[in-house]
Amino acid sequence: MLQATVRRVLAAFALLASAEGAGQSDAILIGQSAPLSGTNRELGEEIRDGALAYFRKINAAGGISGRRIELVSLDDANDTKLSAENARKLIEERGVLALFGFASATLSRPALPFAEKSVTPFLFPFTGADPMRPFNRVLFNLRASYADELEKIVNHYATVGVKSFGILFHDDVVGRENLGAVERALQKRGIKAATAIGITRTAPDIKGAVAKVTGAKPDVMIITTLFRPSADFIRSAKAANPGMQFASTSFAGPNVLMRALGQDGVGVTVSQVVPPVTNRAIPVVVEYMNEFEKLTGGRNFGATSLEAFIAAKVLAEGIRRAGAKRVTRESLITALEGMKSFDAGGYVVGFSGDNHNGSTFTEITVINKNLQFGF
Repeated sequence: MLQATVRRVLAAFALLASAEGAGQSDAILIGQSAPLSGTNRELGEEIRDGALAYFRKINAAGGISGRRIELVSLDDANDTKLSAENARKLIEERGVLALFGFASATLSRPALPFAEKSVTPFLFPFTGADPMRPFNRVLFNLRASYADELEKIVNHYATVGVKSFGILFHDDVVGRENLGAVERALQKRGIKAATAIGITRTAPDIKGAVAKVTGAKPDVMIITTLFRPSADFIRSAKAANPGMQFASTSFAGPNVLMRALGQDGVGVTVSQVVPPVTNRAIPVVVEYMNEFEKLTGGRNFGATSLEAFIAAKVLAEGIRRAGAKRVTRESLITALEGMKSFDAGGYVVGFSGDNHNGSTFTEITVINKNLQFGF
């Protein structure tokens, strides 16, 4: 708790200092709703701080055309009613240029109608869920879809002869989309899932889920749930089924999941939608690490904050192309659609007038005994 408080104070101080360095009062406001309290607090903080790290860099250099970028982050505590109300406040009361970095499809979907009504860009939510992928003029996705990740996971194991898979999913609209994506990837290879286990988001029956997977005994269990139930399930199922392998999508938050698992995470596969932070051959990874450490004073690097850093960099480039001095919501949309192939430093993003999904990049990583992601 103390560490989180210190990080928040440091982030606020850094943003204030960068604003003073820019010397401008006409800030470009970017609105965010994220879980900054409750069980998903770590995820929300990583998204916020990753974006702040890049905005701090821009502001310290004088902003964009002399205008600083200010991230207005409101806490939704992972509550859909709050995420919707936060979106309304940010658009109608704060007059933000864009909404940015909502933490999931579940939190994004009730907020999206406010963006559509006001034609406010809804940028780079932290989700690859199918319901967020169809073309929508105000919605832009940075990352690959969960279907892309799940195809990569299935292919990774199928190419070495694995034919027995199980699936753990949230038994709701988004969770069942993930289930369908796994089943399609398996069907393409003539494989039927050995078991598919749905759990609720609140008070999930982990004991019951472990009993089901122990009865089915798949060789690989594919996990598509939030980090806490994912960690609880993997820990218990691994103890009950020595030799069973586990693979999670990025939905859980790779570093948050790894920290929650500790040594029980060794050998767990995690698909990622940005390069692993251990790959310092990628320029944007090095840039991120330098700026993130300046902001937070620590080296708690992770995939989620790296993704937020890249997203902030793409947004800043969109603002620059839109003409920062007179940027509008409409001109930002147009500028992003014209960003056909933007290299953020070894991570390429591209949009067009009929495709707002910026990347299909996925990479398979494995948690090693040093609690780092190997690739």
